[in-house]
Amino acid sequence: MIQAHKQKLTFEEYLTYEDETDNRYELIDGELITLPPESEPNNAIVSYLFLVLVNTGIPWRCIKTHICEIQVPILREGDSANRYPDLVILRPEHILLTASRLTITLDMPPPQLVVEVVSPGRVGRDRDYISKRSQYAARNIPEYWIVDPQEQIVAVLRLESGEYVEVGVFQGEQTLVSPTFPQLNLTARQVLGGEF
Repeated sequence: MIQAHKQKLTFEEYLTYEDETDNRYELIDGELITLPPESEPNNAIVSYLFLVLVNTGIPWRCIKTHICEIQVPILREGDSANRYPDLVILRPEHILLTASRLTITLDMPPPQLVVEVVSPGRVGRDRDYISKRSQYAARNIPEYWIVDPQEQIVAVLRLESGEYVEVGVFQGEQTLVSPTFPQLNLTARQVLGGEF
């Protein structure tokens, strides 16, 4: 991660920050940290999910990959004040609420679902399994998927009493169970391998 801006910013100041680049930033302790580009395997997984979700009837405008920013509560020192999930399913009302900037702020309803694809390495694993899990739960996002290519699993979590509980940890030919989108007919292998 590269520090992009020296002056400490509040989240409100960050929302108006412009540097005339296409960079994505996380705001950590008031500092802008540039996010690296996505890897091809992670991008392939979310591109496949996008196609499957559209084909099950979820409106395509409600499905965002890598570009939807969510303001999240800072729970521990060093937490980011915002996250860019690999895939987000918005609520229909978000289309109007994000017309000027694709950022879901704390005063907006939470999205329906977020999906993170775990990147290799300890930092990525801790971020997706611990930090983001806690922050998304605190943000009241009803469903969170952790797609882990290294472990070859897809963990589906649902929010219950402010914390995520496992609906299931799926692998191979096991069909995912999604409380929010029960119409999905998708196996862990399909998600992890991008197969139809």
